[in-house]
Amino acid sequence: MHEVVMRIEQPSVPAEATAGTETAVELWCNDHCDLLHLSGPDGEAVLERIERLVGVQELLVEGDERVAMTEACLKEHESDTVESFLARHNCLLVPPLRYVAGEKWCRILALDSANLTALYRDLVTTFPVTIESKREIRAVSGDRPLLTPETALPDLSSRQQEALVLAVEMGYYRIPRETTTSEIAAEMGVERRTLEEHLRRAENKIVGGMVSFYGGRGNV
Repeated sequence: MHEVVMRIEQPSVPAEATAGTETAVELWCNDHCDLLHLSGPDGEAVLERIERLVGVQELLVEGDERVAMTEACLKEHESDTVESFLARHNCLLVPPLRYVAGEKWCRILALDSANLTALYRDLVTTFPVTIESKREIRAVSGDRPLLTPETALPDLSSRQQEALVLAVEMGYYRIPRETTTSEIAAEMGVERRTLEEHLRRAENKIVGGMVSFYGGRGNV
């Protein structure tokens, strides 16, 4: 089995809503409605653009994280979808779809790598496409055979990424520590409490993702 992750510039409401923002959208389609997970500081504005088209019947908010259930399916408002190419090449789309910076990220599986090549060649005649990664799946693990460390890791907002990278580079996670959160905050140009909040959220996401991965393998 072969897997490829593609970034596709396909016009769509979620893609256009994330363009020029620091917010990512994950989408699980259920035909009659969609489940959305929005992560990033522009989540409210991004969700408002989506809500105007399909409505939102339920919403949960915690910090810069939002989980929403739409009233209608976004696919009904798209005329030329990536999904329409998959059946022609015997490929399978693995949910969720991800939308980041105006692009649609698709994780696609095929039994034969030649099918993925044919799919790519077909897609590029209609959309700009970038291959982000590709791999061959040779083994399964636990009850979630397609879960990998890479896919278990969650999305971090740009500020969370910046805070975490600075903390690592400045020695915050070394033993003994070589810096303080005040020094990292000064380097980042934010208040200490803001920096600590970014770090806590980043750490919580990463640890939660890794526990989910290792728990599925029976190691926790």
